[in-house]
Amino acid sequence: MRVKYIVSCSIMLTICVFTKFFGYSYSTSSAKVNQPDIADARKLAESDFYKDLNFANELLPIGDKHIEVKMRKALKANSYSSMQTLKLHQRAEIWFPIIEPILKRYGIPEDFKYVPLIESGMERGQYSSKGAAGLWQFMPQTARDYGLTVNENVDERLNVRLATVAAARYIRDLHKQFNSWTLTAAAYNGGEGRMRRKIAQQNQDDYFKLDLNHETGKYVYSLISMKEIIEHPEDYGYKIQNARKLLAYKN
Repeated sequence: MRVKYIVSCSIMLTICVFTKFFGYSYSTSSAKVNQPDIADARKLAESDFYKDLNFANELLPIGDKHIEVKMRKALKANSYSSMQTLKLHQRAEIWFPIIEPILKRYGIPEDFKYVPLIESGMERGQYSSKGAAGLWQFMPQTARDYGLTVNENVDERLNVRLATVAAARYIRDLHKQFNSWTLTAAAYNGGEGRMRRKIAQQNQDDYFKLDLNHETGKYVYSLISMKEIIEHPEDYGYKIQNARKLLAYKN
């Protein structure tokens, strides 16, 4: 009798352990974004979709291996940092509906909505060590130049609507100087004065051929990769099971 009791208890314990294990596995996998498998990584390396990649309808030059390698690295970096990218999708879902109509009102290509994803991770309360703040990471003086109040009591860089209006006006002015949306994006990141000097020193006005510092040199690649992964998440290995789908915006 005692043996039967022990056997019964052992069976029940085994069932409980398996139930807990499989239940936990299911709930965890359903809440996470799966990592891209080997096939997905191979797709990034071998497919020809690079020829259609663009920022603000300015195409990524194809045929230059150096450019393709930089683009591939940017796409892989965002593909494999899945949980962080998922957070960015969720923040984009909140702020894009506010940002998009403001950019349109000022004649700015919609692709510039990806700038805050790169600049601040789409966190409106973000401050940098250099003093930039908000979604658009305005420096204090630039913010004031474009109509934002920045003082001890008020910092309108943290107001998404007002900061986006200021950013749209600033981007419009940059484009008047550089007459290229990729150069405009680079100047937004690295500063208009520095960008003018680089263009003059190198006698080159193609962003993809300029020799720039590391951050600005990869900036447009980062924007293109974020655009691709936000708009076509499944192409880059993201699969959601029984959870909120990744955001995919239609242009």
